[in-house]
Amino acid sequence: MRVLSQLYAGKLFAAVVTAASILAVSCSKNELADTVKPGADSTAEVSVEGNRVSGRQFTLTPDANGYLSVNNSNGYYKPGDEIFLKGNFKAVYFYNMSGTADLPIYIKHPVGAVTTIGNPNWAGGSYAEAARFSNCHHIKFGSPTGKNYFKITGSTQSARQAYFNLILAEKTDNFEIRNLTITNGGTGIWAKTDPKKNDQSTWYPNSQMKNLTIYGCEISGTWNEAMYIGHTATYWDLTSNTSYYGDKSGFTSGHQYVQPIKWSNVKIYNNYVHDGGADGIQTAAIDLLEVYKNEVKNWALQHNSSHNGGILIGGRVTRSNVHDNYVHDGWGELLQFYGEGAGHILRNNLFRDNQGGHDGISLRGTGQATITISNNTVARTGGNSLRINGFNGQMTAPQIINANVFIQPRMGGGPLYDNAYIYTEGGGTYKEGTGTLADKKFATVTAAKVNTSYFYQPMSGSTIGTAGYKVQ
Repeated sequence: MRVLSQLYAGKLFAAVVTAASILAVSCSKNELADTVKPGADSTAEVSVEGNRVSGRQFTLTPDANGYLSVNNSNGYYKPGDEIFLKGNFKAVYFYNMSGTADLPIYIKHPVGAVTTIGNPNWAGGSYAEAARFSNCHHIKFGSPTGKNYFKITGSTQSARQAYFNLILAEKTDNFEIRNLTITNGGTGIWAKTDPKKNDQSTWYPNSQMKNLTIYGCEISGTWNEAMYIGHTATYWDLTSNTSYYGDKSGFTSGHQYVQPIKWSNVKIYNNYVHDGGADGIQTAAIDLLEVYKNEVKNWALQHNSSHNGGILIGGRVTRSNVHDNYVHDGWGELLQFYGEGAGHILRNNLFRDNQGGHDGISLRGTGQATITISNNTVARTGGNSLRINGFNGQMTAPQIINANVFIQPRMGGGPLYDNAYIYTEGGGTYKEGTGTLADKKFATVTAAKVNTSYFYQPMSGSTIGTAGYKVQ
């Protein structure tokens, strides 16, 4: 199934663009001169974005070495501007670019042309990113029409695990990533801000990054995570400038610790993630998260048990809603949950066929996390269909489990006792629905009478009824 859709943002028209003068500013951290360069031609096509014609248009091209770096600290680019990246770039860097909520800055491909960014031959050293945004706000990056027009291709060399295809850093927020094809490299999309000793605005809860949307992207072949959204460190040691994941009791005496700032309002939808080395869609440190209508396939090719979630709702995530996703045929757990607090939702997802003896849905939340798990189908898992870990009293409030379908767990071996469908440990508890909200459990696919060629939908004679995943 390809839940990935081709999203269309507007009609396209032709117009004349005013040529921009060259603007020289300071050098970037990679010792590349920041420049603004118009294209050789004097015309560009203007698009309608959000039912309005954008502001000024600029066509930017790579320098002789294939790079582009733009520092907008003097405000040369303004809200509503459209920036067309024309040609093949080894890397692009944007600093201090800010639109507004009503007038974002658009960074896209020229209409009808294909833009490529990245360096497959990168083997270490500088320019370890294909595209980087630092301190940028209210940006729409990618194609308004389809993922085949805007491509990011990362390193294929032995050092590729250190290569980033797309980075949002230094409090970059109010950002839309749309319709990209991302292949190879280390990490596909990386979006977080590390705390800085001399900048208290990077310490939680002094500020937050708001509004991130990722849609219409296909990400494949990454060595690490396809998406790494939000800071995974529980604490940050400002003295040693390293992450710390343990309890406060383990702090090093004399060191200063803070927590990284969080995202607020993140939506990840209509993406196709496949054939990656670690987690598929990994999230952490987010207030209000929605992950929906994504397909995740064949993740965790490294076979690393510490990085093996198809979809991962990580630590310090509150108010998550994960629905209508299709996660299948990977090594590791289909859905991992480490979020905190009450009110999480997991509904109408199809989770099927994982390898390595792993569970299907694995819950290990904090802060008395509670989830309503409803109308999901979990089929042919190596381990248990659903595992609930109370984790030292952190998740002992009952989890609500309604109208799910659990089919043929423990394919990796072990007896098929009743707890193979819902397994608890560490004090974890749950409450199942009754009547039309009852969960349905089947020892085999045959007994369930589902169509494995059509998303495990019930066939004639099935007793599933209204339970389980339904194709939208």
